[in-house]
Amino acid sequence: MSNTLDSQIEGNNGSINSISDRGTQLPGHREIDKFGQNRDSVFFRDGVRRIDFVLSYVDDKDGDKKAERRREFEANLEKAGLELETEDKSASDDRKTYYLKIHAPWEVLATYADVLKIKVPFKASDIPKAREVPLEWFTHPFRLPDNIMRPEPDYFTAPFDKSKVDFFLIDDKDTFFPPSTRNRIVYYILTRCPYYKEDRKEKDKTGIKRLLNNSTYTSAYPLHDCQYWKKAQDMQCESERYHLYRYWARFLCFYKEQPLNLIKKYYGEKIGIYFAWLGFYTEMLFFAAVMGVICFVYGVLSYEDNITSKEICDPEIGGRIVMCPLCDKKCSYWKLNSTCLSSWQSHLFDNEGTVFFAMFMGIWVTLFLEFWKRRQARLEYEWDLVDFEEEQQQLQIRPEYELKCTGRRLNRITQEMEPYLPFPSKCARFCLSGATVLFWTCLIVACIMGVIAYRLAVYAAFASVMKDSSTSKIQLVGSLITPQLATSVTASCINFVIILILNFLYEHVAIWITDMEIPKTHLEYENKLTMKMFMFQFVNYYSSCFYVAFFKGKFVGHPGNYSYMFGKWSMLRNEECAPGGCLIELTTQLLIVMAGKQMVGNVQEALLPLLRNWWGSRKGRSHPESTYSRWEQDHDLQNFSQFGLFYEYLEMDMIPRLVYLYAYHPGSVATMEGYITNSLSFYNISQIPLLNLPEPEENPSWFNSSTITTCRYRDYRFPPGHEKQYTHTMQFWHILAAKLAFIIIMEHVVFVVKFFVAWLIPDVPAEVKARIKRERFLVQEYLHNYEVEKLKMQLSQSFCLSTETASLLPSSPNISDFFVGMSGLIYGVVQWIFTTYEYHNSGIFSYETLIAE
Repeated sequence: MSNTLDSQIEGNNGSINSISDRGTQLPGHREIDKFGQNRDSVFFRDGVRRIDFVLSYVDDKDGDKKAERRREFEANLEKAGLELETEDKSASDDRKTYYLKIHAPWEVLATYADVLKIKVPFKASDIPKAREVPLEWFTHPFRLPDNIMRPEPDYFTAPFDKSKVDFFLIDDKDTFFPPSTRNRIVYYILTRCPYYKEDRKEKDKTGIKRLLNNSTYTSAYPLHDCQYWKKAQDMQCESERYHLYRYWARFLCFYKEQPLNLIKKYYGEKIGIYFAWLGFYTEMLFFAAVMGVICFVYGVLSYEDNITSKEICDPEIGGRIVMCPLCDKKCSYWKLNSTCLSSWQSHLFDNEGTVFFAMFMGIWVTLFLEFWKRRQARLEYEWDLVDFEEEQQQLQIRPEYELKCTGRRLNRITQEMEPYLPFPSKCARFCLSGATVLFWTCLIVACIMGVIAYRLAVYAAFASVMKDSSTSKIQLVGSLITPQLATSVTASCINFVIILILNFLYEHVAIWITDMEIPKTHLEYENKLTMKMFMFQFVNYYSSCFYVAFFKGKFVGHPGNYSYMFGKWSMLRNEECAPGGCLIELTTQLLIVMAGKQMVGNVQEALLPLLRNWWGSRKGRSHPESTYSRWEQDHDLQNFSQFGLFYEYLEMDMIPRLVYLYAYHPGSVATMEGYITNSLSFYNISQIPLLNLPEPEENPSWFNSSTITTCRYRDYRFPPGHEKQYTHTMQFWHILAAKLAFIIIMEHVVFVVKFFVAWLIPDVPAEVKARIKRERFLVQEYLHNYEVEKLKMQLSQSFCLSTETASLLPSSPNISDFFVGMSGLIYGVVQWIFTTYEYHNSGIFSYETLIAE
């Protein structure tokens, strides 16, 4: 080991000596002078031992206590077999940061690879590669070089077993485990290494996470292999970061296929799976986007055939229809043709193609899920992740769970004592967690109700200033923006700000309550955290959209009997949709929320880290490599947060039109002529309560109460003077039945298609199934042959030993021969029994296989 902890720390001041003069001189390697060494390196000073992890820290006012923690922690790391090397702050760029470099030797890697059941190659794959696809020349511009797409040969793999090292394909122990696996093993040790003294064991003083939280260390991170803009000068470095930047992480490479194998090799399987899913999702969205464009183009091409909008804009139809006030007191009577522009805009998004697009998206979701299952199965096999979740459940117990759960019980699967959380404690923690999530969900609903109250309160204010253009003081804005649109835009902006604030607060709450539940495994922890974040963000982002899509305009009432949000005393009358429907408002809401989220996310996840990384790269380009080390360059990069991989409608105004087209059109030919008049009911102005009447000064100049005796509103009710006046007509119930039928039919169509597609498309491709079976067969066969050969060698050695022993006995040939034969036979039978028992318990081999052998 290059240095010891006692030589690093002097006294109580925590000062650490430089250990450059203690570098280990290995055979065949030249000692590198400190000032002549290329510091853009991923190796110790000896140039041989690879840096698998780096910890950084600074001295501060609480230095004595933190130095004591570091002393104990680093001593325990050395006891665990890790090798350490410290860079003094005088050698750092800021002259105040120490860097502790960590190396895991072969014995440590082999031990923990056995514990973690990491799969490693044991035989080159003999399965031929896929044949060349037709029209390969067409996809050539999108493809990457083969050495980038497949940075390593294809092997059959098996879980590493330290006792069977010669079974695996180990050419070089230093490069056998890739850097991502080495980092994973070291981090596994760091999270479980204690920093308490042996004489007083305080179980909670364990792991690098707590040391980072109490600022004993400022950061913990693995190293990149080189600078991203140029290859590493050290020939031992793979320069995979440079290749990823050149072929993948640049904007001009957006149309290229992703080098998923290289991503997995460099960043690990978790990051690789994320980008595989993201790429597949983007590819599938292409088909949805094409269909959406087709439906939008249909709306544009049928623009002139939109009879409904023509009737609204027609001065002889829409210009003669006087609509009832949309709010109390401050809202005036208005003509239907004032919504001419919005009705045309609505047609672009709400037309016959909208229904088709909704059904298409229902089927698209099913196809996406089924094809992703196949893609995931293929990646699981290629990346040795088959049965990974089950292994994680059994092996990857979180250190926090081991520390906080002091009780022990027998695991029925492993037959070993393990920590467990008592049921009463688990139930209490679950109830507290559920109550917290419920509270925050109710808080979202309360905020949404507050935004709705804002909409109802300010609508009258907008309506009072956005009057008829001849008297409006803001003619330009009033002629382009309706009161509904102005209210929707401002409310959406307020709602978006609330969404961001609640999201920021809930992230910390979600982590706190998930930690409080003490999940057993990392997989269980991620699943619980994901569920909490998904539930909260779904309600947070889409509550306002659900209100506009499914509730707004549905509980309005009618003139003379309007509905109010908190009762009539609140004076907050429920909103109505525009004559063209609420789809435009829904589109506006989605645009503001989704586009705003994207912009804020880009600033948080791309722009700020990009600026920081740009500054770090600029610093790296301007500083010579002899002074700006690899560990300092990576220390200046953006941290990978716990949410690193996290963050990242149907409007039914179409159904009434179809009911009118096929059941209520007046002529012999089914057309939409007369639909506007049919969809608006009459109300006698003289019967409007005083509370709902507009103030006289609010009425427009064209309104004459002596000639205009009725106003129209959006509903299907009998007119005044009818024996059932102001009650729903039969057409209303027909439309309601048609909506329900459409939902039921569409739901059943989607379910039928889903089950048919699920049956038609297997989750695991037949090729992958065959490969998995082939690999398992080879593992059994090779391990069986390996054990049999090992047994033969043991029998041979025992026979030779017995012969030598017999030669020392008295000279009775019959007795010596009998002793030699019996001892060899007994030893062989005992070995065979133990081997058979071991194979049977492992569940890999059968008795028939061994007997046949």
